[in-house]
Amino acid sequence: MTILVTAPLFELGLLGHTASLAVAVAIGVAFGWSLERAGLGSAPKLAGQFYLTDFTVFKVMFSAIVVAMLGAFWLGRLGILDLSRVYVPETFLLPQLIGGAVFGAGFVMAGLCPGTSCVAAVTGRGDGAAVMIGMFGGVLVTGLAFGTLERFYESTGRGSLTLPELFHVPYGVVVCGIVAMALAAFRGVEWLERRG
Repeated sequence: MTILVTAPLFELGLLGHTASLAVAVAIGVAFGWSLERAGLGSAPKLAGQFYLTDFTVFKVMFSAIVVAMLGAFWLGRLGILDLSRVYVPETFLLPQLIGGAVFGAGFVMAGLCPGTSCVAAVTGRGDGAAVMIGMFGGVLVTGLAFGTLERFYESTGRGSLTLPELFHVPYGVVVCGIVAMALAAFRGVEWLERRG
């Protein structure tokens, strides 16, 4: 039995620009609604992760990553998703390490990340609106200074790296490893929450 590859829809020309934007908006709204329902629009709840007392963020986001990874893996295996057409952003080691550190520091100080700050702002929380204003201000300043930062921004490029390529192991081995790591991590954070 041969299954016709049907995804990614936009890449294969099966979904136009307008339909793609409508799908993106629908997915964004569903994601925001899910974050709010999980309580992730609350800065104190998110800050609990840094105090090792509430790991809701970790559990929700790691679950989402594992579900998406398993979905992509099995849809690729079944021939429904052409993984070679799925965009993988390029890796720039130093800029991304610095960006991750800045992101992490902002997350700790604000108690919110970009997604959860949007959720908090939409639900009327002032801290979410303040984080969004700061975030857009940072984007504006970075954009205005980009000429100066461009050389650093494009430094230490490594191409589009994936874990199977990096570790020279089959995709399925990486999937099994991450699922095992997730299960162990979920067990570990439950133990930490019980102790707290």
